[in-house]
Amino acid sequence: MSTMSRSRSFAVLVAAGALALGMSACGSGGGSSSGAAADAASSKAPQAVPSAAVSTAMAAARPFGAACAAVPKDGAGSFAGMAQDPVATAASHNPLLSTLVSAVTKAGLADTLNSAQNITVFAPTNDAFAKLPKKDLDAVLADQDKLTKILTYHVAPERLAPMDLSGDHKTLQGGTVTVTGAGQDFTANGNAKVLCGNVQTANATVYIVDTVLMPTS
Repeated sequence: MSTMSRSRSFAVLVAAGALALGMSACGSGGGSSSGAAADAASSKAPQAVPSAAVSTAMAAARPFGAACAAVPKDGAGSFAGMAQDPVATAASHNPLLSTLVSAVTKAGLADTLNSAQNITVFAPTNDAFAKLPKKDLDAVLADQDKLTKILTYHVAPERLAPMDLSGDHKTLQGGTVTVTGAGQDFTANGNAKVLCGNVQTANATVYIVDTVLMPTS
């Protein structure tokens, strides 16, 4: 092969090598640019936010009502504390419900309420019991059968959220409690106002009311 031919062959090889290196570099740079663009797009992607239904459910889980301010902020009688205990035990830690707890104890219903699953309790405050004439209250507390009927009339065998509260609800006593209202304004049987509602215990939802509910039979 002549010297000129060898020079031409060498030049062709050098050019081919340079072309290959250029293509390789171009491909590598394009890949990096694409990856960076993807990372940038990912970082700018909108974060997931709770749906309206989830937000509503979260809001619905909170207790409501003016009397909720009287519930202790911490400890066993607080909302967080009561949520850990079954309903009769939870009520025993709440200073608003000491008369109700005494009545439940006299009727021998504490274990029954604590072992029940998914119930709703309309819980009269101490002031609600104080509305009753003392002689009538003393007579009821002394009559276990009558006391049991009254107390079980305050219990519905299902867990009622605020959105389900308005309407007629069969009770463990056998009678019906009628609730009217909506939002955070409810009344049971036309005269018992819900003072603090949607209080959660381990096995019940509690609506604290300002009047003792009386079964018609």
